[in-house]
Amino acid sequence: MKIGLQVPVFTFEGGPAAIAGTLEETARTAEQAGFHSLWLMDHYFQIPPLGPPELDMLEAYTALGFCAAVTSRIKLGTMATGVVYRHPGILLKTITTLDVLSGGRAYLGIGAAWYEQEAKGLGVPFPPLATRFEILEEVLQAATQMWSDDTKPYEGRHLHLAQPLCRPQPLSRPHPPILVAGSGEKKTLRLVAQYGDACNIYGDAEQMRPKLAILKHHCASVGRDYGEIEITNMSPLPAGTEEIIAHCRALADVGVHHAIVSTPNFKDLQALEAFGRDVIPAVAAF
Repeated sequence: MKIGLQVPVFTFEGGPAAIAGTLEETARTAEQAGFHSLWLMDHYFQIPPLGPPELDMLEAYTALGFCAAVTSRIKLGTMATGVVYRHPGILLKTITTLDVLSGGRAYLGIGAAWYEQEAKGLGVPFPPLATRFEILEEVLQAATQMWSDDTKPYEGRHLHLAQPLCRPQPLSRPHPPILVAGSGEKKTLRLVAQYGDACNIYGDAEQMRPKLAILKHHCASVGRDYGEIEITNMSPLPAGTEEIIAHCRALADVGVHHAIVSTPNFKDLQALEAFGRDVIPAVAAF
């Protein structure tokens, strides 16, 4: 099993002046500790229950570019980009840039978006959920087209790209892995089956089990090999090293390949180092 790290908070001792140095230390320590991936939330305001909107929050792709510059191996992505937060063509160009400058380490983590307060607060259009899912599907279609170097016009219901040119092409081949985040049984998991290279589902092993059964059903319906999809998970960590290892084993037993951990405790770099020493080697064979 691979282990990823999500950084969910940017309110550090020392205030805004300390953010860059602390994020650099976190990214480098995570890589040295053996984490497979590093994820940032794609939000503009802090989210509940982590704190009030006024807490510090970085723009994700600028921050990921910064992390790319101070690391060399760890994979990089958002968990997860809200599809309406950026124009789709520009989003795909942004992911491509991250992939090229990081040496082929980018994921496209994407979902239908949910945090209406930040969207309205910053003037981002926030259509109804059904429309956001329609846009999400069109962006997934456009991504595979742009990353195949096919520049014929893309015409969807919402998305119109007259010349979806993407040069340079990503270094990741055939393209940066597309991770569709969320566990909605009718829409999200269907989109994973049709377009995703990876999914991210929240919950413990028992919560994962029925969701993965539904994903398998969607794969069968569209003729997709379920085994091609990277199964990633985020879930609360129990206390204690042995308990965390048991938690990871249970996730692996239901089919999770990549567990992504997210805890404010990792503001303590010694805790990151200890996790890398005590947990990551222990779960590598799961």
